[in-house]
Amino acid sequence: MGADPFGLQPFPEPSPHMLADRDSLLRRLHELRSEHRDLDSVITRMELGVSDQLQMQRLKKRKLKLKDEIVWLESQLLPDIIA
Repeated sequence: MGADPFGLQPFPEPSPHMLADRDSLLRRLHELRSEHRDLDSVITRMELGVSDQLQMQRLKKRKLKLKDEIVWLESQLLPDIIA
């Protein structure tokens, strides 16, 4: 077999440390998604009735922060794709 003309190397086998990190990232991602769903439900219920606007604003900010962290974690779990 000749050398790969594109210089691509096979993916290395994940180390036990990498797998543990991946497991902890997956657990954290699950926790964040769950909290995000819960906040969505609370905000929806609050919007249907008379509610504290300041509290709703805080919940919405928290929800956006969770979404940002979810997206970041997902990007850490997915392999980089070069376009």
